[in-house]
Amino acid sequence: MIYTLNSIKSYLPLVFSALVGLTSVAQARSLDAIRNSGVLGLCAHPNSLPFANKAGDPPGFQIELGAAFARELGVTLRPDWIITQYQMRSAGCDIVLDIIADGEAQGETNLKISKPYYRTGVALAVSDGSRLTSFRSLDEHSKVGVLVGSMAAMTLGQRHVPTSTFGFEVDSLEALVNHEIDAAAVTPTAASYFNLTHPDKAVHILALDENEAGLNWNVAVGMVRPDDQLREAIDGALDRLRTDGTIHRIYERYGVVLQSPR
Repeated sequence: MIYTLNSIKSYLPLVFSALVGLTSVAQARSLDAIRNSGVLGLCAHPNSLPFANKAGDPPGFQIELGAAFARELGVTLRPDWIITQYQMRSAGCDIVLDIIADGEAQGETNLKISKPYYRTGVALAVSDGSRLTSFRSLDEHSKVGVLVGSMAAMTLGQRHVPTSTFGFEVDSLEALVNHEIDAAAVTPTAASYFNLTHPDKAVHILALDENEAGLNWNVAVGMVRPDDQLREAIDGALDRLRTDGTIHRIYERYGVVLQSPR
């Protein structure tokens, strides 16, 4: 997930937050060049499950979905492992997955946006039996885990809701199950994967609150300066992979149930 808005990008794995600041990316190849080479390059972080994992067990949903896109284009996938935005400049990848599907949000990245394929945002994770039902139910007696510099941190600070800041979503979820906070403001992806990998510590994930401006967004494929043919091919592949259920099945293997884009 890549975002350019400072208020949103804190909710992504570090690799995607790094990519947000990208202002000068490498020149991507055309669809013909990709097919002639036989590979589709995907930029991903080597250690960012559930997104991607160089060790390959499991590979992460970005690697699985990237491989599905490659098959649709008649080529194989080449993961381009990067940790910082500076590495992406020389990696030569063609696509990036899980980016915010908004032209303004991608204004600094120079990435072109595909059709959206799911909707996500910031949700509240709470313990079973919690009285909390939404962001609006939070008050001065609720302590919420937030990522430092995030939109949720700013929003709750303006409402005088006590917060505790964390560098990683999993840390705030651990604090929740340890009863150090009353809720964690995290992506449904992070909370769902936490539940999958910590079945004895599962948290309850409240539905996305569409009344909270800036805390919900559609997600798309980011393309690095594609030609028209590549954009059309990626959009066509998205349609087919959504229709036959491939995208949903991939994410479900990581505990994530996708919502349709709006």
